[in-house]
Amino acid sequence: MKLVKFDRKTEGKTDIQFLNLEEANNVHKFHKSFPQYEPTPLAVLDNLAKELGVSKIFVKDESYRFGLNAFKALGGSFAIGHYLAEKLEINPDELTYDKLVSPEVKERLGELTFITATDGNHGRGVAWTAKQLQQKSVVYMPKGSSEERLNHIKNEGSDASITEVNYDDAVRLAAQHAEQNNWVLVQDTAWENYEEIPKKIMQGYITMAFEAYEQLKESGEKPTHIFIQAGVGSMAAAVQGFFANVYGDDRPITVVVEPDKADCIFKTAEANDGTLHFVKGDMDTIMAGLACGEPSTLGWEILKDYADAFLSCPDNIAAQGMRILAAPIKDDAQVISGESGAVGVGAVSELVRKSEYAQLKEQLQINSDSKILFFSTEGDTDAEHFKKVVWDGAYSV
Repeated sequence: MKLVKFDRKTEGKTDIQFLNLEEANNVHKFHKSFPQYEPTPLAVLDNLAKELGVSKIFVKDESYRFGLNAFKALGGSFAIGHYLAEKLEINPDELTYDKLVSPEVKERLGELTFITATDGNHGRGVAWTAKQLQQKSVVYMPKGSSEERLNHIKNEGSDASITEVNYDDAVRLAAQHAEQNNWVLVQDTAWENYEEIPKKIMQGYITMAFEAYEQLKESGEKPTHIFIQAGVGSMAAAVQGFFANVYGDDRPITVVVEPDKADCIFKTAEANDGTLHFVKGDMDTIMAGLACGEPSTLGWEILKDYADAFLSCPDNIAAQGMRILAAPIKDDAQVISGESGAVGVGAVSELVRKSEYAQLKEQLQINSDSKILFFSTEGDTDAEHFKKVVWDGAYSV
């Protein structure tokens, strides 16, 4: 593992008010209007905490989200909902599921097609939302994508396919076809002149952070650390921005975790030269949901101002986290966490148990008083590969 640590800024220059507590309440109200909504559990793993020599371990388990085994529908649904609200001239604060499925939507807008590129979970979330709101979806996946994840998306009624290009080129393909066909691009990464929908997707993600915040508050706890994984950085920035808002200067130490084969955020932080740094090629990591080579412009701006450290991890770290969470100690809850969801737990287990990482552990101020919050953003979304990792100890792509 490799670490880049930033000096803590008391106040970042980047505006994060769109991720504040008031906005979180509005986003949460929208998601609560869906009939499938239930808050996902926050697992408190006291025996694991004792084993790792820290005070508390909290894991937000997103495998329960909307029955989709991952958190991603939070972002896609909120972005699509807001797009429809604007077209219908509905006040966004009054946006609800019932309004979006009313006959008025079809009468005024007809049938719309939403298109996206995905490693799996985001595309399934967009497809699910389109199906719920009686619209169409088209989803492109990068080469090497799991057939199981493809079929999950197709089962939501989407025109989904695996392309012959990597993730970032699949994003470009989706953008091109959106323009050609007058479809609506719903992508969770931002670039110049494409930021409004990614911003709404980021806002959608804060329901997950808001729920965790409320669950922690109910038990009288406040985390000292948050380990949050990143692909393009949108979800990590949403979580970072929310907790920076609610806790201010007293916010937890936030560590952004990535696969070493797709660590574009880490490389950008490491260079720290004012430009984004990309990872090219196939990015053949088991952490499919994080296999992104180009950072989101919106996400990076927040992370550079508010995140404390950036960690690049090999695949065996994610595999370790999956096994730890799948085999709980004593009466700890079991968390079924996929490759992208478990990497933070795997990283902390290595940091505290391996002497070679003693310096990194010290830099991150992890000790017996640490209370660490993780977000397990997916369950076994590729069940066959999950079994290979957890049962057989294999972690090749």
